[in-house]
Amino acid sequence: MLVNTGVVDRIIRIVLGLVILSLLFVVKSELHWFFLIGLLPLLTGITGHCPVYTLIEVNTCAARK
Repeated sequence: MLVNTGVVDRIIRIVLGLVILSLLFVVKSELHWFFLIGLLPLLTGITGHCPVYTLIEVNTCAARK
């Protein structure tokens, strides 16, 4: 699995994922499980690989350009 996300992109994804996941515990409604979607940006930020970037052939990683 190739790294295709840059450092800034990864930091933004990790922060965004954590914010969305924290809403899981804050929002008290029947739809609070929807905030598990925050796992997607969190995992792509941690691994450095975005499958959507692979499909559309985008690479924000400076080392791979």
